Amino acid sequence: MGGLAQTEKAQRQGIKIDIKFKKVFYSILTIVVFLALWEIFARIAQSSYIPTPAGVMQAVAHLVINGDYEGYSMGEHALASCIRVFAGFGVAFVMGVTLGISMGLYPSIYRAIKVIIEPIRFIPPIAWIPIAIVLLSGFSRYMFIIWLGSFFPIFISVLSSIPKVDPILKDVVKSCGGSRLATIKKVIIPSIMPEILAGTRIGLGDSWMCIVAAEMIGGENVGLGRLILKYADLLMTNEIIVGMVVIGIIGYLCNEAVLLLERRLFKWREITH
Repeated sequence: MGGLAQTEKAQRQGIKIDIKFKKVFYSILTIVVFLALWEIFARIAQSSYIPTPAGVMQAVAHLVINGDYEGYSMGEHALASCIRVFAGFGVAFVMGVTLGISMGLYPSIYRAIKVIIEPIRFIPPIAWIPIAIVLLSGFSRYMFIIWLGSFFPIFISVLSSIPKVDPILKDVVKSCGGSRLATIKKVIIPSIMPEILAGTRIGLGDSWMCIVAAEMIGGENVGLGRLILKYADLLMTNEIIVGMVVIGIIGYLCNEAVLLLERRLFKWREITH
């Protein structure tokens, strides 16, 4: 019996390794095909303004080794943007989860202020830039724009998940003498955790989409959004693409980190996305 169990375990591990290898292979193949199609398109277009894979790689090497034309390195730009994004997103996460749970438990509060919250939710963060320029300065400008982009996905995800919690589970805690706080800690929060993580993924994505707008008004000369704008003024598209790609890669890694956390917390669920 022991030998059979070890054989089955080895087979499962072999299947997992095979699946991971296939995922890596197809990912690499996709990148190669994309770069080939990009190169073909650039050659057909024959325009000096269209970036090419080779030109982008040269721009990456130059920005990493020498920095931009003001002397800021790629690492400085990436670090500055990460700090701003995570600060704004962190505030949005805490507020979104807290207010989402509170208004989900007391829906009368949400119904009373819905007429204010919902219209604000549909105003794009970039529309707030003039207000941010007038009323805010420095780091607060970044946080405000990024907070706007990431708060509502988290808030709505949490708010809409509260009514879906199984009432039987809540009744069990009450019948055992548990308080309202115990019900929240032992039933509600574990039950809505998948929705919290889903809102986190969306909010993180929106945060990175807002970084260019946030750094456009920030005033400092460092940041990936500022890097893009610097070279946009000079019509240097290869450098622009570098800034865009770095934002995309960091955002992708953030999303994968949340997915990894989701896999660890919910091993019983199969994550296919």
